[in-house]
Amino acid sequence: MIEELEEKFTKYELARILGARALQLAMDAPYLLNIDEAELDRMDYNPLKIAEEELEKGVLPITVKRPLPKKLEGALKKEKKEEKKEPSLEIKEEKVEDKKIEVEEEREEEEIKEEGEIMELAKPEDEVEEENVSEEPSM
Repeated sequence: MIEELEEKFTKYELARILGARALQLAMDAPYLLNIDEAELDRMDYNPLKIAEEELEKGVLPITVKRPLPKKLEGALKKEKKEEKKEPSLEIKEEKVEDKKIEVEEEREEEEIKEEGEIMELAKPEDEVEEENVSEEPSM
């Protein structure tokens, strides 16, 4: 009987259905079949076996919804054409902005060189002289 269900459902769907129903039964949900005590003893009151029996009899009110892809080929083609145009404009705008930034940075560097604000590297001799000056006693 399970073989017939495997033709209708995938193994993942069967596992999900049986697992969900077994959980319900484990939490004291009522049986959907009239099962006598002898049959329950034979199944050892196993919720998974009971869920399997209910599924085989076709009494489970559980359905499977499978999402199917929609055919949107026309819309996809339109989007691809629009995408090709837009990125090229964005790239051009970015290049123009980058050029403006580079020109501005070069101009600032020239101004700094002209003003002479570039700092020189510190030399160890300069630091020694400063230490000697600070060691002079103050009166």
